[in-house]
Amino acid sequence: MTDWSPPLMALLTLQRQFERGPKREGAFALWLTVRAAIDLGLNDAPPDKADRRRVALLGQRLAPLAVPRPLSRGLVAALSHLEDGTPAGARIALAQLVAPVRDALGPDAAEAVAQAARMIHGRPRAS
Repeated sequence: MTDWSPPLMALLTLQRQFERGPKREGAFALWLTVRAAIDLGLNDAPPDKADRRRVALLGQRLAPLAVPRPLSRGLVAALSHLEDGTPAGARIALAQLVAPVRDALGPDAAEAVAQAARMIHGRPRAS
């Protein structure tokens, strides 16, 4: 297991707790987004075409999911920050997701996202 697995595992556990419907699909959409943000946030290499393509594919994957409205708006904003493929964009995306996640999925999900943001923020940057 890697250092970033606790927030992702918490989101997976939360997803299993929800019954089928918007909250469960929202938890899945959140897990996909947080996973991509963590990967971008921990990437030391400059952003490349593959990173931008991954974010574009993430947007396509999220589009058909029925997610609660506050979370939907938060995910759209997060994707716009992830498009640049930088660790800074990933940190901003996660930090701005905390409030909509709390509104849509509850405090446990919000804490997992905040934990992921802190993990990326506290990581030493390569020179």
